[in-house]
Amino acid sequence: MDDTVSKNVRVADFQKGDKCACALLIKQAQVRLSSRNEKYLDATLQDRSGEINAKLWSWGSSPAPDAGSAVFVQGHITEYQGKLQMKVEQLRAARPEEFAWDDLVPSAPLSGEKMYAAVLAIAKSLEDAPLSRLACAMLESDREKLCIWPAALSNHHAERSGLLHHTLSMLRAAEALLPVYPQLNRSLLLCGVIAHDMCKIEEMNITPVGLASEYTARGKMLGHIVCGVERVARLARAAGLDEERSLLMQHMVLSHHGRVEYGSPRVPMFPEAEVLSMLDMLDARMFEMAQALSSTLPGEFTDPVWSLEKRRLYKPVLKKEAPHSASVAE
Repeated sequence: MDDTVSKNVRVADFQKGDKCACALLIKQAQVRLSSRNEKYLDATLQDRSGEINAKLWSWGSSPAPDAGSAVFVQGHITEYQGKLQMKVEQLRAARPEEFAWDDLVPSAPLSGEKMYAAVLAIAKSLEDAPLSRLACAMLESDREKLCIWPAALSNHHAERSGLLHHTLSMLRAAEALLPVYPQLNRSLLLCGVIAHDMCKIEEMNITPVGLASEYTARGKMLGHIVCGVERVARLARAAGLDEERSLLMQHMVLSHHGRVEYGSPRVPMFPEAEVLSMLDMLDARMFEMAQALSSTLPGEFTDPVWSLEKRRLYKPVLKKEAPHSASVAE
């Protein structure tokens, strides 16, 4: 195997026709059977900049490499159904001197511990005491997991500590909206933000480096919305919520995808639930757009973004401004 590392080692820089020899992270991998009944490896490889599907057509009898392991791959970049794909020629375990984990693992801009402290401080600041107790209980019951858990298997915030990144971004966006819409109940809205995706920790298994590897049985059969309603109902009783507060919180979790076709059994039925669903969509789309545009030159369009209805996004030629004060990276 030629161990010469190629110049274009970032996944985001790969182009059709490129040859590559570099260290990447196994996000997920399976041994499959081809139409000729021959075993091949079907894997998703990634680094901090993005991910790519990879195929190694002559695999043999070895088991698939473990999710979360670093591998050194040699191959070339092709295209299949409009998306880049790597045709792997050789693959082996990467040696420690060939990579740095920080280069391979997509991570939130702040550490999980710092974001957890920020979210917990907001939970403690809620003026409605029962809702504050509920928000704190949800955070404190899974502190260790929350500090590393991603928000998704793919698409938005599929990164180490992505769940807290998504939650904290939404909390700051919600705080910015409250002066504009004074009719909103701050405690109800912010508690809903904290609760809405909490059961992603039940929905997905993760690798040792903090990336999602697969859906759990509960995730496949119930999903984080149903699990979240169950958790809110259980913890609401312990936190001393009355029947109405408990019902409102359960409904916010149940309806936060906004539409039945997006997976919510009910549409939002009061203002705080409506704002929660909009903030969830907004933060997810801003993340996905930022990811797609990060590897695009000013004045050019992205490739079709599948999670955004295959839209091709344009990157304006504008002078970069200083970060706003509400940035999650502060």
